Amino acid sequence: MQSAVSGYAGGSAETARYEIVSSGRTGHAESVEVTFDPAQVSYAQLLEVFFAVAHDPTQLNRQGPDVGTQYRSAIFYAGEAQKAAAEAAIAASGRRIVTQVVPLSAFYPAEAYHQDYLAHHPEQRYIVVNDLPKLAALQRSFPSLYR
Repeated sequence: MQSAVSGYAGGSAETARYEIVSSGRTGHAESVEVTFDPAQVSYAQLLEVFFAVAHDPTQLNRQGPDVGTQYRSAIFYAGEAQKAAAEAAIAASGRRIVTQVVPLSAFYPAEAYHQDYLAHHPEQRYIVVNDLPKLAALQRSFPSLYR
């Protein structure tokens, strides 16, 4: 992976601010824009991580303690190949996946204080309880991808 940017997708530029997105009425989903080198990690591998450790794709409008449509499970694809790969991963999972697979119309980076949040707040209770276990699962389940 070359970069990961926290932000919002699925809504308009006018409402792409945390204090508005958090209302759940903007159409946005809190999202991450991932830029990657396919020679280092494939899109299929990213999907595997997404479905296995990044979040729970069986929960509708919820991720951990966060509830609302802005926390829905969604893949905003950039091209038909990504769409087909996401749909194939869902079909092959054998689980009741609620992840939406929708075209990416625009991505809006979140405010600066949301970027690299874990690195800046490693001892915050939310991070310790919800995010550090995911990071440990990533390292344990996908050691070759962990950096």
